[in-house]
Amino acid sequence: MNPDASRLWRAPRWALAVLLAALGMIGPFSIDTYLPAFSGIATALGATPVQMQQTLSSYLLGFALMNLFHGALSDSFGRRPVVLWGMAAFTLASVGCALSTSIGQLVFWRTVQGMSAGAGIVVSRAIIRDMFAPSEAQRVMSQVTIFFGVAPAIAPMIGGFLFVHFDWHMIFWFLVLIGAALFVANWRLLPETLHAQARQPFHVGPLMREYGRLLTSRRFMLLALASGIPFNGMFLYVLAAPVFVGEHLGLAPTQFFWFFCFSIGGIMGGAWLSGRLAGKVRPRQQIRYGFIIMGVMSIINVTLNLLLPPSPFWALPVISAFAFGWALMVPVVTLMVLDEVPERRGLASSLQACIGSAANGVVAGVVAPLVMHSTLALALASMGLMCIGLASWQVIKREISAGQA
Repeated sequence: MNPDASRLWRAPRWALAVLLAALGMIGPFSIDTYLPAFSGIATALGATPVQMQQTLSSYLLGFALMNLFHGALSDSFGRRPVVLWGMAAFTLASVGCALSTSIGQLVFWRTVQGMSAGAGIVVSRAIIRDMFAPSEAQRVMSQVTIFFGVAPAIAPMIGGFLFVHFDWHMIFWFLVLIGAALFVANWRLLPETLHAQARQPFHVGPLMREYGRLLTSRRFMLLALASGIPFNGMFLYVLAAPVFVGEHLGLAPTQFFWFFCFSIGGIMGGAWLSGRLAGKVRPRQQIRYGFIIMGVMSIINVTLNLLLPPSPFWALPVISAFAFGWALMVPVVTLMVLDEVPERRGLASSLQACIGSAANGVVAGVVAPLVMHSTLALALASMGLMCIGLASWQVIKREISAGQA
């Protein structure tokens, strides 16, 4: 924690949470805003459904690649410069998307978008731990998740409106506006939270060795899997939204917001409760509650898909409850990941985000296209992803218990 933290930010804690959440909102806006326009973009650019799916997977893989460096760069050069350069690059990439005239150009600029968007998400986590002690950091992390949850709820509504009343290009011009606004806001408001004495020299060789050490750290990798992979149990439905919501559930593009309202409502509710439980419930118990909820909802989801035809009346609440369970436990696990390397939290945040984003990219490019045409296959894949995270946590929990014995 920065010893000067109390002097760096004198405004209310929630105001910093809003600023950091706005940085995290770049990711959901980049994905969810253009989903209602999938079919329209495909028609305009002469793209196949598989090619359109690559505009998602290329974004996520670009995000994962640069996440290896955003946090490490912020450990060396400071949090503020990395955030500002990231927002500038994101704005430029959004201009490229808006001006694309072929699917190849769109995929390229989506990759650049992903490579730049991670700066805000990765560095914001490190900023929280720079500024707050563990229990307080959990509350702020939960507040960030609550505010962050607004983005995916309103993004598809905005995207559907812009697509219906203008065209798909306007969606990316809207992202240009968002990127520019965030650049200005952070340039004016965001302080440098990394203490001068905590800065690390940026040398590629030692950096790669440190990454290698973390990648071979059983505890770090299991914690990263426990926090990131269950998210894909819900994110799979987001990636498949054009088919799942539009075809299976029969909702129009302007009605996509119902899906996102339920899923993000679950995230916001879980994050709110996580913040309320900080310091009152043992972290391991809170993680246990989250996995129990996700496990029960996964079983219910598979069962209902076996017995009933697809319907938004039962499908959306189940996904919402799954998201609630994930958000209840993830702030705790994320802080455990960051505290694995207290002297280089930016690097730890980078690698955690990279692992999660790589998983997102694989799910977007491989898993989602394979299962999105069947609601039962979606439910089974969602359960399988949750089980990977659960198994990882069970191993970590046993090791923690053995160490305390």
